Amino acid sequence: GGDFFQMRWTSLDAETDAGHAALTECELSGASVERLDLTGATLVDVSIEGMRATTVAARSARLRRVRITGGRIGTLDLADAEMDEVELRGVRVDYASLASARIADLLIADCTIGTLDLPQATVARMAFADSRADDVDTRGVRAKDLDLRGLEAVSYLDAGSLRGATLSTRQVEHLAPSLAAALGIRVID
Repeated sequence: GGDFFQMRWTSLDAETDAGHAALTECELSGASVERLDLTGATLVDVSIEGMRATTVAARSARLRRVRITGGRIGTLDLADAEMDEVELRGVRVDYASLASARIADLLIADCTIGTLDLPQATVARMAFADSRADDVDTRGVRAKDLDLRGLEAVSYLDAGSLRGATLSTRQVEHLAPSLAAALGIRVID
């Protein structure tokens, strides 16, 4: 619950509780943690570089102008978060939850994500560049300017909920069976 301004950390305790804290113009570089709790925290103009974490719990957090680069995160929980001008670049994430998040101006670039959960998220201006995900859950997502062209996804849990998304021709061809099923179209050879 503390307020931190222009602080720089290069290490954290294995279990770090920063829940409901306010971090402004701060930097975290090269830290390794089991669990970083940012539940309900407010991060403004924050840079996180090369972090290795088993779990980053940031439910209901508010992130504005936050950049996460490099590193590896087992679980990144941003459910119910408010995100504005956030960038994830070069991060490997096993499980990322953005369920019910309110997202504006999110860029995910050069990332590898195991499972990306977006159910019930409200998305305005979200894009991917040279990224990959095994599974993407888009159930109930409300999207405006969701650009998926830079995301190579193995599967979408609910292709029918991609309304408002931009896809490449190749992606649409790959998703054709799922899109047909979502529209109630039977495809028989």
